[in-house]
Amino acid sequence: MDKLLRDKKAIFIFLAPALILFTVVLFIPICQSVYYSFCEYKGLTAPKFIGLTNYKNLLKDKSMVFALKNSLFFLVFSCISQLIMGLFLAALLTNIKKGRNLFKNIIYLPCVLSSTALGLLWMFIFSPKLGINQALEKFGIEGPLWLMDTSGFIILPMWIIAFVALWQYVGQSMMLYMAQISGISTSLYEASYIDGCNRAKSFIHITLPLIKPMVATAMSLNAIGALKFFDLIFNMTEGGPNHRTEVLATHLYTQGFKYNKYGYASAIGVVLIVLCLVVTGLINKFIKTENYEM
Repeated sequence: MDKLLRDKKAIFIFLAPALILFTVVLFIPICQSVYYSFCEYKGLTAPKFIGLTNYKNLLKDKSMVFALKNSLFFLVFSCISQLIMGLFLAALLTNIKKGRNLFKNIIYLPCVLSSTALGLLWMFIFSPKLGINQALEKFGIEGPLWLMDTSGFIILPMWIIAFVALWQYVGQSMMLYMAQISGISTSLYEASYIDGCNRAKSFIHITLPLIKPMVATAMSLNAIGALKFFDLIFNMTEGGPNHRTEVLATHLYTQGFKYNKYGYASAIGVVLIVLCLVVTGLINKFIKTENYEM
């Protein structure tokens, strides 16, 4: 094994497939998008270099303002809510002996279901004439326009979609935290109980410090997922009403595939990539992780 690890040719052979796949599928398309972001490109004609015009137009685009604001809202909401709910569910299920696997599978199930199907399902549930409003009408209560109300800085449809996304993806965070918690030695908890700690203090002083690396990983995944969020919004509101529920991914799709503004859409994509890199870097910088012997 040591001889194999010292053989540079063998290392290159093993790494080559992954490097080729990464270059073809990710690196080259990203470079093309960066180039197209400086061009006027409609797909059928050759790209025409126009400098920073697309980026200047982004600053004047009201839909881009809505998209950026909503994406940042999803970012903050997703990171905080999934951290709290994921840790709570992980800690709760870790201490449950009977029915643990059943509850774990129920909570994780929405993660593996089609986001398109779930988006359509929740769209009907929050429809003005169906679902919740239809049930409220039987009691003489007029339900709100769940997916069409545009009042407030963060409008009601954004809160609805955010909680639906939390319901769908909290199982992923829960599974990551449960995997990390299950790797902590029980002797550490036993020693803390002998010293007079209760379960709450043991969680704060033992569990939280030891799962910090997983917290950083989960928050990075949640942040990137929130910034490139697309499917639920597209199926529930399609960015409406009046572009008020647009996010960066839906705005990119609209400009690129509906209006054939591929250069402008590429500029939105570059902004999205930069945001993902910046947020991931900030999370890794501010969540200091240390290696402990567990």
